Amino acid sequence: MNRTPHLIIPAILCSVTAFANANTRSDESAIEKITVEASPTANKLPVGTFDSPISNLEYDPRVDLQSRNMAEAQADVTIRGGIFENTGFRVGSATLLDPQSGHYFAEIPIAPQMLSGPDVLTGADNALYGMNSSVGTVSFGWKPIITGGSVSLGTGTNDFNLQSIHAAKNTQLDSLANYTLGFEGEYSHSQSDGTIDNGDHDFSRASARVQLASEHSQTDLFYGSQDKFFGWPNLYTPFGVNETEDLETRLWMLNHKQNYADNSNFEVSAYYRTHDDHYIYSRENPSAFEAFHKSEVKSLGLSGRHAQSDALAINYSAQFIDDSIESTTLENNFTSRKYYKLSILPQYTIALKNQQLTFRLGAAYDDTNRDDAEVSAIGDITLNTQNSDGTAQTLYLSYAQASQVAGYTAIGGSDSGGLFRSNYNLERETTSNLELGLLLEEQSWQLNSAIFYRKDNNLTDWTFNFDSTSARFANPVDIDTVGVEFLATKHFDTAKLIASYTYLHKSENYGAADIDASFYALNFPDHRLTLGAVYNPTDILEFRIDNEWRTQHKNALRNGNDNALFTQLTLKITPPQLSNLFITLAADNLWDESFEEIPGTPGRGEQYTLSATYSW
Repeated sequence: MNRTPHLIIPAILCSVTAFANANTRSDESAIEKITVEASPTANKLPVGTFDSPISNLEYDPRVDLQSRNMAEAQADVTIRGGIFENTGFRVGSATLLDPQSGHYFAEIPIAPQMLSGPDVLTGADNALYGMNSSVGTVSFGWKPIITGGSVSLGTGTNDFNLQSIHAAKNTQLDSLANYTLGFEGEYSHSQSDGTIDNGDHDFSRASARVQLASEHSQTDLFYGSQDKFFGWPNLYTPFGVNETEDLETRLWMLNHKQNYADNSNFEVSAYYRTHDDHYIYSRENPSAFEAFHKSEVKSLGLSGRHAQSDALAINYSAQFIDDSIESTTLENNFTSRKYYKLSILPQYTIALKNQQLTFRLGAAYDDTNRDDAEVSAIGDITLNTQNSDGTAQTLYLSYAQASQVAGYTAIGGSDSGGLFRSNYNLERETTSNLELGLLLEEQSWQLNSAIFYRKDNNLTDWTFNFDSTSARFANPVDIDTVGVEFLATKHFDTAKLIASYTYLHKSENYGAADIDASFYALNFPDHRLTLGAVYNPTDILEFRIDNEWRTQHKNALRNGNDNALFTQLTLKITPPQLSNLFITLAADNLWDESFEEIPGTPGRGEQYTLSATYSW
């Protein structure tokens, strides 16, 4: 029986045991079901640079991406009203961590052609598989290598230019029966003057991997290198200054996946990551304030599923992380930490006439060498109904706890002054999430829905006081969040529609009176709508459009309107006279929306591009 495909809304994706994600667990005993391809966005590629693992997440209803300059420059990926440091990025069985700040979690120097996903894990699955990410995890898996490749060239407004090449080769091994050996490499570069003044960028990425695969296993050895320079007014501070960042990220990763026995598998991931950051507060006066950070992370992760019988299975995950940092702005007494996590989630499935009832109940243990340990409960109940006409319904109820510790910028810098003021009293953050979800699947449409209540205790937020010379303070806050999510996908003969609606409501308690605004915890949309469409009127033309409308929670730092409408439009032309070549016309922020995605930080401007891609 084939593994079942990905689901879309995290509430369903992460809690439906019977329809498990092939990159996180294999449930071969699941009931066969119909498949409605339900990509959460219409567009796959960004407009202002080359694609990255987080490209187009700003139009993904599962997450809220708050960008500086553009998503691929500085992306704070939040899930269900959390903040950027509540979101983890998982490749294989290991979460990629940056000890300085969650702002750099999304610095992933891997070509998207090498990865499956992104899958958004929340609730029970985030508690099971996530690491130091209390609200959600964006999870990727390693794809099998397939022979082929492509080369792309692009140009556009704001002196934009793009070059990218990708190639892969997979061959059968004569020396090892049933094994293939694959090689894959990619190089990409882009630069522009930016969509607003002092918003220029210069990015490059090189990545390569070797893969040994068989019917039951896959081993990948990867190396990636990424260099990024970008500028933006009020990048991190609200003082009207043109700031810049220069980032260098290096990643080595070894990953092995293995299927064994009946419906059982495991995956082991090990990585070594370095990240260098050179931040300049004022590009006109660099000596006024600049900071250098160099972080180093080593990690080993394991996850899998062991089936005792058709009814009983054990899901498990474990990870160890050892990090350190050299910094010109952090105190010397907090520059390294070791993290440990072990989670076990047994499941029991009862097969009924045309239904499966699955119970999962377990726990996770988190600890570091600097913080108190925490034990968290995980559990859910899922009822799946498979009808004779091929339609299906899935109903679930889940409760999950998770915890994490604060990054070094929040807890390891000066607590008495400077642009970014730390807080030595920050404690371990804990989260409890209760949710109810329903998935309906018909022949040509799919509806995902969920309602959840989350309680965050000691959440580390960055706040602002108008009377202070510091740009932001690290402060703990207790927040209760109620949310509702809907995502519908409808297929027609020559078109596909994607629509979503999310609602969030928060009640917060900072325990302090000198807080005028929140940069992150209270930067969320009260209401958010997305509408996407893919239309193929002929074999030559393809139109893709994504729209996002939001009404943002009021914030004293935000300039301009609290409402925003963003549109990305793409026209793909495949001339029949030129085999394997297509031309793309693309526009982002079509209405030149100036909405500040992060309060006090200017929004991006319009970008138009023309590109050509030849594939083989």
